[in-house]
Order: sequence, then structure tokens, then C-alpha cells
Amino acid sequence: MSIYVRVLLRFLMLFFIQIMVLSKIPLLFEWKTNLPSYTPYIYMLFIALLPVSVKTSHMIVFSFITGLTMDIFSDTGGIHAIACLFMGVSRTPILRFILPKPLQEYKSSSPSLKEMKTIPFITYILALFFVHLLIYYFIEIWSFKAIGYLAIKLLFSLLTACIFALIYTMIFSKSIEKRYFD
Repeated sequence: MSIYVRVLLRFLMLFFIQIMVLSKIPLLFEWKTNLPSYTPYIYMLFIALLPVSVKTSHMIVFSFITGLTMDIFSDTGGIHAIACLFMGVSRTPILRFILPKPLQEYKSSSPSLKEMKTIPFITYILALFFVHLLIYYFIEIWSFKAIGYLAIKLLFSLLTACIFALIYTMIFSKSIEKRYFD
């Protein structure tokens, strides 16, 4: 199967999961505490799992389209697009920092549990999702007075998103771990 077909199928699958399932179940903790409610996000995994060989200019385009698509379905007015752009720009520096070898040695693959090993992959996902969620919630809340609220919402969202991302990655690991350009 072509890399373009795989990327398109992953995009469609992640957005189907996000829009039809996860967006319908906002997690509420308000019944026992004053913790904020939030919607778990997994669609950002599309950007994280793009092949390492994707150029930065293409990454920016993919990130913008991903965020804009989410904005259209969730009516958030561009917040997802901005957060995804920050995430897309941060991806290469985060990969350079986490991976032990130069990025040129990973060009033919996508970031995955098998390629990166467990701890570096989880660190990579946590770092990318942290960038995305920090920008997203900062723009959504838009106040320095609510730093505690932002921190709690960010922490719960980050943990939930990473758990869902790991579950998705384990379920679809065979298609994610394929080498595209061998």
C-alpha cells in the first residue's frame, strides 16, 4: 500500500475516532470535585506519526489542515489549527532531542513503539501533546488568573490523550511500523 493511502487512512481513522466517539464523551469530574471537564483528544497523533522524512514545510501544511479540520467539526474558531501548527513546528526538534541517532537514519520510518522503543516513544508523544494542549488550553482560557485551572486541565488531558494514543498505537502497530521507502 502506498504511503499516501496509509497516511490518508490514518487521518480518516483518527478523525472518525475523535469526532464520532471521543468528542461525544466529555470527561466530567465535577460530580465529586471542582475539577474541570475536558474532551479527550487523539487526532494530534496523526501529526506525531507522520514519517520522519516529511519536510518542515509539508509538516506545517499537514498540521494546519489537521487543526483546521478539527476546528470545522468542533466549531472552535481556529484554536486547534494554531495548536497543531505549534505542534508541527516542534516535532523535528523534539525528535532530534529524543532519538539517539541522527534523523537521517530514521528517514524511512514513522515514529513508533518498535522503531523508537517504549520510553522514547512515550516521551515523544508526551512532549508533542504537551505543546499542543498547552497552546490550545491557553488560548481557550486566555487568562493568567486561571493558572491552576489550566494546569489541572492540561494534566488530565495530557494523561488521557497519551493513554488513548498508546492504545491506538498498540492496536494499529502493524500498519504504523511499516517502512515506507525500503
